[in-house]
Amino acid sequence: MIGRLFGIVSQRVPSLFHRVTLMMKPQVVFVLGGPGAGKGTQCSKIVEGYSYTHLSAGDLLREERAREGSQVGQLIDSHIKEGKIVPVEITIKLLRTAMEDTMQKDEKKFRFLIDGFPRNEDNLQGWNTVMEDKADVKFVLFFDCSNEVCIQRCLERGKSSGRTDDNRESLEKRIQTYLQSTRPIVDQYAKLGKVRTVDASRCVDEVFADVKAILDKEG
Repeated sequence: MIGRLFGIVSQRVPSLFHRVTLMMKPQVVFVLGGPGAGKGTQCSKIVEGYSYTHLSAGDLLREERAREGSQVGQLIDSHIKEGKIVPVEITIKLLRTAMEDTMQKDEKKFRFLIDGFPRNEDNLQGWNTVMEDKADVKFVLFFDCSNEVCIQRCLERGKSSGRTDDNRESLEKRIQTYLQSTRPIVDQYAKLGKVRTVDASRCVDEVFADVKAILDKEG
């Protein structure tokens, strides 16, 4: 079923992506952690000091939801409000297009932080089906943080973010989805020796000091 879906989706993606990746495959770091673990904040700091482009799966989905004329906006909206994971073919198409656009504008920008993806086994299988031979996943940068700290951070963020999912009801659903669906993905990559874990419960600068050490070591 997934294979057929991606056959349809991939036919619609411009062949330019394939031509670009013949020159240089995108180098990908998956950034995972619970809602409020600080993934976006740390990605912004990484971009400032390293040659990475930050792609947030959640931001791409929210932008598509808000885009006038989007055929999948309403579907995305209902999934986000319920704390559910958006169908994988939608997310991967958005990520792939974003990488393509970035590399088209500057061929030196081939290193990507993909934040908030893959979020479940379906995401992972979808990525492997479509992208395994088109991008190299270097490792998973995992921000480990307690559930309550994550919830409190998001509630504080919700006072100014305008995000409809920064409320306790949605957050508790998102935490459960994360524990049931995303943590097993981290565990899978850990068995392959491809997870770099950071204690994300500390202040931003302390967390980034560990992130910097990891990136300096990985090259």
